[in-house]
Amino acid sequence: MGRHSPDGRRRRLLVPALATGLVVVLGAAAWVTVSAVRSRPTCEQPAKVLVAASADIAPALSIVARGLDLRCGSVEVQTREAAAAAEQLALSDGSPRPQVWVPDSTLALRRAHQLGAADVPESGASMASSPVVLAVAEDVAKGIGWPDHQPTWAEVLGAQGAVPGMSDPARDSVGAMALLGLKESVRAATEPAGAYVAMLRRVSANTLGAETDLIARLPGSGATGGTAAVTMFPASENSVLRHNIEDATSPLVAVYSTAVPTLDYPFAELGGITPQQRPIIEALREAALGDAGADAIAKTGLRAAGGQALRDHDDDRRVSTSGFRAANLPAAGAVDELLNQWAGINLSARVQVLVDVSGSMNAQVPGTGLNRMQLSMQATAKALHLFKPTTQLRMLAFSTRLDGDKDYRELLPMASVAQHLATGALDKLAQVKATPNGGTGLYDSVLDTYRTARREWEPGRLNLVIVLTDGRNEDPHGIARADLLAELAKLQDPHRPIPLIGVGIGPDADKAELDQLTKATGGQAFVAPDPAKITDVFFGALSRIAGG
Repeated sequence: MGRHSPDGRRRRLLVPALATGLVVVLGAAAWVTVSAVRSRPTCEQPAKVLVAASADIAPALSIVARGLDLRCGSVEVQTREAAAAAEQLALSDGSPRPQVWVPDSTLALRRAHQLGAADVPESGASMASSPVVLAVAEDVAKGIGWPDHQPTWAEVLGAQGAVPGMSDPARDSVGAMALLGLKESVRAATEPAGAYVAMLRRVSANTLGAETDLIARLPGSGATGGTAAVTMFPASENSVLRHNIEDATSPLVAVYSTAVPTLDYPFAELGGITPQQRPIIEALREAALGDAGADAIAKTGLRAAGGQALRDHDDDRRVSTSGFRAANLPAAGAVDELLNQWAGINLSARVQVLVDVSGSMNAQVPGTGLNRMQLSMQATAKALHLFKPTTQLRMLAFSTRLDGDKDYRELLPMASVAQHLATGALDKLAQVKATPNGGTGLYDSVLDTYRTARREWEPGRLNLVIVLTDGRNEDPHGIARADLLAELAKLQDPHRPIPLIGVGIGPDADKAELDQLTKATGGQAFVAPDPAKITDVFFGALSRIAGG
């Protein structure tokens, strides 16, 4: 059962570490210093090692770092959400680059590697573990026999009045791994495949960005803001421990499933390490993976890497402290398949949208009082509401030579639909006008945008490139069609699909041309001969690609 004091005094001493050291950094979006270990005053040229870590492991690393006896150097531990850190490592935002990264899961390492961070390994030695559980409101757990009976995920999800929530699997490791638990929960159904789809649709109704958003929707939290409460959601065991310490008004019961891999907190060394930094990193690694790390993770509510019994926290009966062995993390392809199915069911996407602004888009559409450009922008604005708020979207206008020699320019940067709607995207789209005398620079625009989509491909989302155009390619100086098709063919990856969706507007749209381009990517072309019906065609295209 682990080491603890019979009178509980040690447990109470650990509460401040959980209730302040962890909670303060939980929602941090930017780099936040957790701790620093300085070199000895006599050191003339100290070396600094920067460690990036997920919020739940950062306090343990901080404890380990403070215990190091460094001769000439310093360690700084900072915290950042794993998905954001992966993106920063692949596409630098100007922040100082860490030498060590300890995210919550190996999934984050894979993500960074997929994004192009070549110096990020795809695995690392596990420093700790925390089971991914179904966090259930205590009243709901009691309704199905807890604590006398330890319920399963299937029993909890099928309980009367159960309202499940979910963190975004595309960005959150807990959400991604929970998909395995959801699939296991319907294995005994008459038609497991159909039951799983129904379960995903049910859970998706309350998909939010992070655990903190879901906690705010618990009954009795007082922070639902008029929205429906959720009574259960996937979470780490560590976060359940923290929540039960912080908020006694809405306690959570952890329900376990061996079908769900644990968070494994890999210790990953990155590129660019200097000879002066090397001994500091080795000292930190040895301590983090040794006895010092074991003591630190116990103090902060984590388990040893092998899932051994949870130490020092057995006074919270809502969490099981016994040893826990879960399924291994599936191969990257299997995880991508799960996330792609989630994306298809829920239309959580990463979309690059190309909108034709050539001169012909100024043509008036009979009976509407509007031109093709205005109708296209109206359809696009409505489509923003079709996508889930978590969908990531970038929009570009294209014609000929809109930006120097480039045939396209950015209208909306890549951001979530929720962010776009909150920052006036609809007003911006309403102001987009066609370029007088501009031609249709279709081929070069499609190729460059498709290359960007391939480089930024994100698992767990429906990755798409959508092009809306009323004509055919008119750029005599750009790439030829045969060469474009050859380049698109080279960019295909069956495990990471990016369908190109073509939407032709009006009687001059070249359906044959769009068919060739889209079929090269596994996509499809749709045409609205009557531009007044562009909204119906656009929505129909999205729903068919998303799997209905």
